[in-house]
Amino acid sequence: MTDDEELAKDLGLLSALTIGVGTMIGAGIFVLPGQAAAAAGPAVALSFVVGGVISLFTALSASELGTAMPKAGGSYYYVNHALGPLFGSVAGWGNWMGLAFASAFYTLGFGEYLATFLPLPALTIPGIGIGLSTFQTGALLAGAAFIAVNYVGAKETGNVQIVIVTLLVGILTVFSVLGIMQADLSTLRPFFPSETGGAAAILPATGLVFVSFLGFAKITTVAEELKNPGRNLPLAVVGSVVIVTVMYAIIMVVLMGVINWRQLGPDFTSTPVLDVAEIAFGTVGVAAVGVGLLTFAGLLATASSANASILASSRINFAMGRDRLISDKLNAIHPNFATPYRSIAVTGGLILLFIVIGDVKTLAKAGSVLHLIVYGLLNVALIVMREADRPEYQPAFEVPLYPVVPILGAVTSFGLIAFMEPVEIALSLVFVVGGVAWYLAYARGQAEKKGVLSQYILDQADELPDPAVDAATAVQPDGGEYRVMVPLANPEHETDLITLASAIAKQRGGTVDAVHIVTAPNQTSISQAAANLDQLEADYHEILDQAERDAETFGVPVETHTIVSHRQFEELFDAARDHRADLVVMGWTDGLRSSPGRVESAFDDLAKDLPCDFLVLKDRGFDPNRVLVPTAGGPDSDLSAEVAKLLQAEYGSEITLLHVTDSPAEGEQFLEEWAASRDLSDAHLQVETGDVEAAIERAAMQHSMVIIGATEEGLLSRLLRGALVMDVVDDVGCSVLLAEQARSRGLIERLLGD
Repeated sequence: MTDDEELAKDLGLLSALTIGVGTMIGAGIFVLPGQAAAAAGPAVALSFVVGGVISLFTALSASELGTAMPKAGGSYYYVNHALGPLFGSVAGWGNWMGLAFASAFYTLGFGEYLATFLPLPALTIPGIGIGLSTFQTGALLAGAAFIAVNYVGAKETGNVQIVIVTLLVGILTVFSVLGIMQADLSTLRPFFPSETGGAAAILPATGLVFVSFLGFAKITTVAEELKNPGRNLPLAVVGSVVIVTVMYAIIMVVLMGVINWRQLGPDFTSTPVLDVAEIAFGTVGVAAVGVGLLTFAGLLATASSANASILASSRINFAMGRDRLISDKLNAIHPNFATPYRSIAVTGGLILLFIVIGDVKTLAKAGSVLHLIVYGLLNVALIVMREADRPEYQPAFEVPLYPVVPILGAVTSFGLIAFMEPVEIALSLVFVVGGVAWYLAYARGQAEKKGVLSQYILDQADELPDPAVDAATAVQPDGGEYRVMVPLANPEHETDLITLASAIAKQRGGTVDAVHIVTAPNQTSISQAAANLDQLEADYHEILDQAERDAETFGVPVETHTIVSHRQFEELFDAARDHRADLVVMGWTDGLRSSPGRVESAFDDLAKDLPCDFLVLKDRGFDPNRVLVPTAGGPDSDLSAEVAKLLQAEYGSEITLLHVTDSPAEGEQFLEEWAASRDLSDAHLQVETGDVEAAIERAAMQHSMVIIGATEEGLLSRLLRGALVMDVVDDVGCSVLLAEQARSRGLIERLLGD
């Protein structure tokens, strides 16, 4: 049994913005200036601007996808949802490992700065004889601390990030102001020096420094935990790119204006920012203070980058577990901290291992290639979601100048890879091939979620080339079981709902997913409610425990989940999508008939685009011995027939098909053909004339259950004269099961009916 809660929405705009800024502001200033200057001379400032522009294209695409799908995992989730689990495996493993390598890289940098302040010991790991330098010792201590902060909760992570980034930006602003006052801009000429290759060096240098721009997409990995993601996500993602690009360009000009670019030092161990700080702060008589401040800023920069990378990488790990591309045991949410603690622990262990290994600089740069691959796929994912025109895709922010922006984002992301070093490209391709192999060997047999792209191709199979259809079919996931989700609220009807769901799941060889939605007051935060569930519902576990016992009497697997939400019906549909339900079996409540402040009943949600098939039971005692199925044709009646067949297989039910018409002869012919096409030739056929409602009520008197299509009439019909199914539910004496089949409907059909 699993008992899950959703991630708490603890992060505000400032926290999200500082996750992006804090991750990006480190390497370009404190690690790369010497190498970057050697690669392009003064024009490297333009390389940073080019890197920012390339990032901006993807940032806009990520913002739209994030507001439409605010889920943990960010870029990975969008690629997996739009392009399918094959590409999702590539994006997930690449993004996860790239961030883990980067986290270790940043933490080692922190250890180097920490070793200048504290007398840290060099250690030897007992038993395996691996020696650790002083900065590795510091990195292990820092890494363990960052992992612990993330384990405690995203809110605490966001608060730490705000403090770190605020101090860092303040110090760098003072440094820039003092530095520009001492800068000699003549040292920037020639702007395109011949020894670096002139203007042609801009793009190779952009490839080198692009590792400095990996932070903006990390914001989307925590979108599920953002307050008001429709507003805060695009502001944070785009804002962080703009802020960091401007800062990088200014600081590079300052560095090369104070010290000639040829003297900055073309290796990772050089510290040109400290050399410039000594000169800039020396003009006001505080050179030592300036060097100390910039050294402290280096600590802050590497700490913020490591902290944000750990946060983001663990969420990708969590999201992959939720999609069953890796073990879904990683989905567990901590009961007190509301964090994916197992994902954080696994990712943290890998990071500490990479720190012990030591030199991960090449791997960290290879991680930037992997990020470029993911960014390119992300832009393609946006195009797929727009062109597929899925009804559930409703972004609160839309990319301007579509499709120009995502096309440029994809082309520039993939194109920049060509300017990376061959060894870095080769290492990245190892992860890409590994992701494909992992999907084919493991994830394909576990994953249930099909990508929007492959589904779109298969839906248009008659119009598209055969190779495209064959390719889409070949990579479809074949794992997962038929899932019957049962939202439980009323203990009085729990047994009947679970019995019905278990009978269907047993016949389909599937799983029962019992979900208890705990509704929190609007004035109570989700995280606070999740931490105090016993105060909201003293016996909230009891109904799920009983559901598990009832389902197990059928011998079917059962999972249980608790979801804390401010919403009820909306959360029900979201849960069906997230849990990949094939069928939802829910109980009828008074809330289905009417909801305050709405013109139509809450039950009319079932007349919109559904994530899966729905059954709604008006329970007057579960007795499937004599089942009546009224039908006039249509997809909802098809589902009614399918459910009746499943009950017949489980209980030996006697099935009667009822058709009401003014022409008995035509009615008989219709029922015979309809029954034969649905493998119900052994059912009793009954044709009635006159009023439909009265005929159903008369027939129901001889039956123990009625299964009827839920929305045979349209919204206008229900508003003007009431719905037939509603009247039947109220007037018959036996249990009524309303069936609604998943399908997309246009506006006219919603208004006027079938």
